Amino acid sequence: MIARKIESHIRALFKHFPVVFVTGPRQSGKTTLVRALFKHLPYVLLETPESRQLAREDPKAFLANYPSGAILDEVQNVPDLFSYLQGIVDDNRDVRFVLTGSQNFLLNERISQSLAGRAGICSLLPLTIGELKHGNLTVEEYLFKGFYPELYNRSIPEELFYPSYIQTYLERDVRTLKNVGDIAQFSLFLKLCAGRIGQVLNLSSLANDAGVSVNTAKGWLSVLEASYLVYRLQPHYKNFNKRLIKSPKLYFTDTGLVCNLLGIRKADEIRNHFAVGHLFENFVIMECYKQRLNKGIRDGLYYWKDNKGTEIDLLVENGADTLAVEIKAGKTFTPDFFKNLRYWSDLSNVSGKNCKVVYGGESVQTLPYGELRSWNTISDFF
Repeated sequence: MIARKIESHIRALFKHFPVVFVTGPRQSGKTTLVRALFKHLPYVLLETPESRQLAREDPKAFLANYPSGAILDEVQNVPDLFSYLQGIVDDNRDVRFVLTGSQNFLLNERISQSLAGRAGICSLLPLTIGELKHGNLTVEEYLFKGFYPELYNRSIPEELFYPSYIQTYLERDVRTLKNVGDIAQFSLFLKLCAGRIGQVLNLSSLANDAGVSVNTAKGWLSVLEASYLVYRLQPHYKNFNKRLIKSPKLYFTDTGLVCNLLGIRKADEIRNHFAVGHLFENFVIMECYKQRLNKGIRDGLYYWKDNKGTEIDLLVENGADTLAVEIKAGKTFTPDFFKNLRYWSDLSNVSGKNCKVVYGGESVQTLPYGELRSWNTISDFF
């Protein structure tokens, strides 16, 4: 098992909350992690017909089998359990339940209704670059391979893993949702979203290309976001300039999945692909997002773009400090990499020490107007 950076955060939640809920996309390593961390707890997979049927038909009797607690895997299959868990943890402060779920469609609402104040919630996304020890891979190979643990633990070929992953997602998750009637059309929508990574989201254009209404597109995006496949990076528009872009930008939580959806069949194709810059940007932004989630931080990430097209790819708020990051897929450094950062620094009165460029090359340099960082040094960057 690959050690995960989120372990200490989950242990802290387990110490202070009677229920710990670990969410994240399918195959992100949730089950492997919680079973390794809490070996003393019984394990129940609620996707098996027997366990699911018993839990649905008689939740009270089902939970009575675990008087000291348990790991309940894929708990979204029996959301009614939350109401019964409330009574159990209120009556016994020593009991501990660890829940996992790969869908977030109704779970947050159920938790807020039944387990408010009783549950510590965290999200586990695929691996970070810092959690991997495969230092012999190029940046293109990482982008193509993606970061799902099974690709590294079991060496499953990408061309077998991702089609199966997408099919499982469509058949087992999307089909359960009432607002997704046409799976084939939803599959097209998913591919269209992959072609828009790193772009300011235009719902009307996306809906038109997918052949659905704007409201349907909005609902389907929420489905993708709730199942941890996509991430919307919100714009930063505070005080210093009112004429700003106010729509989010769209990213996927894994670049390997994007490559498969875009029809990229090998890593070498990425260098000359139209989406190479957006794929690299997606990788860096998700690296930052995953590292923050591993510490229990869910917000504080933005992009900035004014109405003249000047853009900062990523703003990271850490208390009173704001880190500005430009992301460049190019492997050869030029001073122009810092052009937008210098403009933004003057506009917002942020010093050069908080301005950084992450690029596709290997050098690390400290310059008078900012810091240049290689893509393979960002495991401790954020």
